[in-house]
Amino acid sequence: MRAAVIERYGEPPVLREMPEPKADGARVVEVSAAALNPVDLSIATGKFYAGSPPTPYVPGVEGVGRPMQNGRLGPRAFFRAMLPNGALAERAITRDEPVPVPDGVPDGLGAALGTSGFPAYFGLTTLGRLQKGETVLILAASGVLGTIAVQLARLLGAGRVIAAARDEQGLARARALGADATVDLKQTDGLTERIREASGGPLQVVLDPLWGIPGAAAIEALSPHGRFVQVGASAGSEAVIKSGTVRGRFLSILGFTTFLEPWEELAAAYRQLVGYAAAEQLKVDFEVLPLDAAPEAWKRQATSPHRKLVLSPRAGR
Repeated sequence: MRAAVIERYGEPPVLREMPEPKADGARVVEVSAAALNPVDLSIATGKFYAGSPPTPYVPGVEGVGRPMQNGRLGPRAFFRAMLPNGALAERAITRDEPVPVPDGVPDGLGAALGTSGFPAYFGLTTLGRLQKGETVLILAASGVLGTIAVQLARLLGAGRVIAAARDEQGLARARALGADATVDLKQTDGLTERIREASGGPLQVVLDPLWGIPGAAAIEALSPHGRFVQVGASAGSEAVIKSGTVRGRFLSILGFTTFLEPWEELAAAYRQLVGYAAAEQLKVDFEVLPLDAAPEAWKRQATSPHRKLVLSPRAGR
């Protein structure tokens, strides 16, 4: 079968023929669309905090495809891939029971809702405990995770949604998707005050895929009993946080990773997300590329393309 293969840590994948994956009790899936995520690039460094498979391996942690059922292809479903037999191939092995994708939801959209959707969903619900009428700040709102979070916050009844990002077009997109105010992150001077001004009052929840300077500034802007949910470190792995700010306002700083979330909870969240998508209440910008374009797509992903790149073994054939 054709597959994108990581042959050396730190390098983009190469396209070549690979042996068919052996299920060993797991389920084989014929891949229709594989989402490309920042975590795929992190795993391929060989230094990922949750571990990296030995090379050579097929990357891609998730996708949409048709699982084999009693020797036949079943209905379309979202699946998490079991590395080293990842999703960037014609066939992969699922880690868990796949979740059906409703009719009317394109493969690319279905693939885009997992790794990007889960932090947004859990960050605003289970962890952030966003209540109706509260104000929420979404950092990195120009990315796929951020645009999903902006829409989810509105669907969950937030009273005010603030979108913060460096990209002007991304901020305009966030406004079109429901943000009430925006904050430009290109300039860090006075960032906390600009966040407070955009909040127009108490700020109860922050969803942060950035950390670094923006994350620290957002913590300073939080109101007493505020919840800060940390889901990524695109702006840096370290942040300087004042103890008095956290203790004096009784703030909660909470981390999230899909690697520690039970599949049953992730599957339930996916059903909710794909349900919103099927009802046209949740939109994601995505671009479907042929599997042969994996090396170029890999390089594009490293530069934050502000849309979900999806690799399809069927595209261009």
